Amino acid sequence: MKLYFAPETCSLSPHIVLRELGLPFELIKVNNKTKITATGEDFWQINPKGYVAALQLDNGQVLTEGTAIVQYLADLKPEATLAPLNGTWERVRLQEWLSFISSEIHSGMSPLFNRDIPEDVKDIFKTKLYKRFDFIEQTLAEHDYLLGGSFSIADAYLFTVLRWVKFFAIDLSPWISIVKYCDRIQRRPSVVAALQAEALV
Repeated sequence: MKLYFAPETCSLSPHIVLRELGLPFELIKVNNKTKITATGEDFWQINPKGYVAALQLDNGQVLTEGTAIVQYLADLKPEATLAPLNGTWERVRLQEWLSFISSEIHSGMSPLFNRDIPEDVKDIFKTKLYKRFDFIEQTLAEHDYLLGGSFSIADAYLFTVLRWVKFFAIDLSPWISIVKYCDRIQRRPSVVAALQAEALV
């Protein structure tokens, strides 16, 4: 498999999951401005959407969208328990979290990257984001991870997008459980290896 990634993007999430599962893969960097890969490929030809992450399977098929990729990967090794089994109530809860992270945290931060949006408007988006942090804080005050006592693909995704707060001078310290959660995940060997491979540490 080949994982196409760009540093400080959501592609870190499937990268972490690949390392958690111990699956063999090739990591290929994409220049987000030129859309040329480190191997000289035109990324538009790999993913017509133009953004990472993209996972090219050994049969040539390309899977995009981070939440789909991490579920596909987790199901390759169900014994690793990074995702509950399909058809279970717990799997639905996982999908609920993935959807929330995607729509409320990932997409919630997207306007903050836009230089054309005035700061006072960005403050409105931040206020909404803080309410979502409050909700996550309540969960993590009771559990080490989003689904309870064990790390899942949802945690890989949330950790990835929470790393972006540093770009907007957002201080997470008011959310004590979130800070502890991020510290806990950052120490996982898979996360350390992924961050090193992407030259993020």
